[in-house]
Amino acid sequence: MNLLRAASTVSLFTLASRITGLARELIIAATFGASAATDAFNVAFRIPNLLRRLFAEGAFSQAFVPILAATRSRDGDEITQRLIDAVASVLFWLLLGLSVLGVALAPVVVWLMASGLAAFDDAVLMTRLMFPYIACMSLVALSAGVLNTWKRFAIPAVTPVLLNLCVIAAAWLLVPRFRDWGIAPIYALAVGVMAGGVAQLALQVPALMRIGAFPRIALSVAGMRAALDHPGLRRILQLMLPALLGVSVAQLSLLINTQIASHVGVGAVSWLTYADRLMEFPTALLGVALGVVLLPQLSAAQGSGDDAAYSGLLDWGLRLVVLLALPCAMALIVFPAPLVASLYNYGAFDPQDVQMTVRALMGYGVGLMGLIGVKVLAPGFYARQDIKTPVRIAIAMLVLTQLMNLAFVPWLGHAGLALSIGLAALCNSALLLVGLRRSGVYRPSPGWPGFAGRVVVATASMGAGLAFAARAIDWVALGAQPALRIGLLAASLAAAAVVYFGALLLLGLPLRQFARRA
Repeated sequence: MNLLRAASTVSLFTLASRITGLARELIIAATFGASAATDAFNVAFRIPNLLRRLFAEGAFSQAFVPILAATRSRDGDEITQRLIDAVASVLFWLLLGLSVLGVALAPVVVWLMASGLAAFDDAVLMTRLMFPYIACMSLVALSAGVLNTWKRFAIPAVTPVLLNLCVIAAAWLLVPRFRDWGIAPIYALAVGVMAGGVAQLALQVPALMRIGAFPRIALSVAGMRAALDHPGLRRILQLMLPALLGVSVAQLSLLINTQIASHVGVGAVSWLTYADRLMEFPTALLGVALGVVLLPQLSAAQGSGDDAAYSGLLDWGLRLVVLLALPCAMALIVFPAPLVASLYNYGAFDPQDVQMTVRALMGYGVGLMGLIGVKVLAPGFYARQDIKTPVRIAIAMLVLTQLMNLAFVPWLGHAGLALSIGLAALCNSALLLVGLRRSGVYRPSPGWPGFAGRVVVATASMGAGLAFAARAIDWVALGAQPALRIGLLAASLAAAAVVYFGALLLLGLPLRQFARRA
């Protein structure tokens, strides 16, 4: 299996997800702007998303995928299926209970997340509507872990597109009808989210059946006892406890930041959300794709005791991070206004919203290398079933983030929250890298200084061109000519890519070195 091709496949489908996600945010921005209603929706949607990252994509995946890959490599598919059945049974019943509890306690949950919301009651109702989304997405995460272990990367990568399409359809079709019926139009988005969760879960069924790994849920007491007694499940739970602590720390930081943003003023939560969506483009296309491909391969290398392959995989991932994330970070820092204005500045999203979103985006841009680097470095620990080290680092980063918030938020407002997250991510990546080096797990291959120097020179050349384009054109004033503005944006980004990769070629960087096979 060609790892670059596998990562590119994940990136391609992730790109489709991010494009449709951007279209989703564009429609929301044009319809509702950065208002009390959008703040309420963003907080309500953030609650199941927080739990999804905490359980589904966080602690559960970090513990489940290494055990699953090792079991399949060692014991074969039949024993692995028993593990999948046991995990799916326990997960299903836990999620059912959590969903009921979340709906009942929605007012408390919203208050803990964002007590300063102007539209608090709307946020509570939308939380109740969307809370079962966590159940759908946790089961989707189980499916993704199985499919990725079987090297079926396409379905997990394309699945998020369905959420975006459902929310877009709800905004397009239900918002006018809700207005006619006297229902707050923002509730249509919550209906779209739940429809998207069900659609994503339904897509997994045929994919799992094709590889013969569809989970069998235990419906009897005896079946649940057998599931709970499975040794693989116990090992996963043992790994999940420290992983849950680590992910909880990161999500606690997000919760605190959301709480602070709700008190900064109306629109602050939405400005951060719109900036976060743009920041997620490179984070998902690079970091998530590399993490998805690397974790099963690292787990297999660890299981076979191939230390050289393990280190080589990490080196390959880190070089790709430097090659592709550094120019993206430069673009977010020197070219944010054209991006925000061209994508969001329509309808209810006014020039003030553009300015405020730009400030947040620049803060995220400062830490983009760290945000992406964590996605490559953390699997270096997870594959070795060492979750305690990333947890300790995460706790330190939580403290650092909040100390920086004390310094930055009074000065920069909501943008200080984004800057704190970015700087903490850089520190997180640096500490993870030091940990891998000191343990001897990662040994950099020769040629790093020359490689990094070429990338820096090419990035600086590209950044100079983007900075000129950002200042030479009044991107907000071009709102009356949206086609021209989008065309200029596309031309500027295309020219930047030509300058960057052209400079790398002139500097003699061989790009073929990244075509690595597992």
